[in-house]
Amino acid sequence: MATRVPTGLAQAEVEHTGHQESAHELPHVENALAVAPKDARELSKLFFARMAELEEGTHEYQDVRNTLIELNLALVKFAATRFRTRSDQMEDIVQVGTIGLIKAIDRFELSREVEFASFAMPCIIGEIKRFFRDTSWDVHVPRRLQELRIDLAKANEALFQRLDRSPTPAELAAHLGRDEEEIIEGIVAANAYTASSLDAPLDSGSDEGGESLGDVLGVPDEEMEVVENVQALKPLVAKLGERDRKILRLRFGEEMTQAEIGAELGVSQMHVSRLLTRITTRLREGILAAD
Repeated sequence: MATRVPTGLAQAEVEHTGHQESAHELPHVENALAVAPKDARELSKLFFARMAELEEGTHEYQDVRNTLIELNLALVKFAATRFRTRSDQMEDIVQVGTIGLIKAIDRFELSREVEFASFAMPCIIGEIKRFFRDTSWDVHVPRRLQELRIDLAKANEALFQRLDRSPTPAELAAHLGRDEEEIIEGIVAANAYTASSLDAPLDSGSDEGGESLGDVLGVPDEEMEVVENVQALKPLVAKLGERDRKILRLRFGEEMTQAEIGAELGVSQMHVSRLLTRITTRLREGILAAD
């Protein structure tokens, strides 16, 4: 195995025996995270060349790939500095940026004759931007409407400067070359971009501990749910035979046990159990079909 590479590429150019490395041997990198950026670039070329020779999924392939990830993590940290204003999300930013780095490694080819850093940075930054775009929406909105929101924001600003007022949907549609209906849909969807927290005080000027939005929201009415279920079941129960309706009445109306129902009908408790299973399954399927 070759000598360790703690900081410089020069120490990795020959094996510990002093002989030049073969095409199938790589420098041993003791701590890839500590390798200087310039040396990391040169080492990456060697590791990319070796990875291209290996079969994907093999142990050696994974080792080479993991070393490439560690050698180039500095690119993720550099890209993350562009989003320093979101310091509270920095851990997520680095994780998502690392995903972008891994995608870049898997797609990169030395034959491109371009530095890996130049190829990887757009992948890393793009992954981070997608993360913010996808996680900044409080409800699910189709991607086309998320992108339309950005176009609408730019068009609003441009037209406001020109008209000295907020533009109408028709003016936005003409400016963007889109249908007015699509513009209105985009405006409505943009309202899902941010939402107030349920813990936010109703009176922004009040002291902490004041009434919040969550305090005044209603809660599901369990009694109303019962009424809805009964109304939905009525036509389904009406279609049952007389004996099935009687079994339901005895079991759920008079709350008789299966054994008591069996004695009432002159059948075994096990037979009552099978009948109840069949009846309730039929009602359940009817309810689901109605939904």
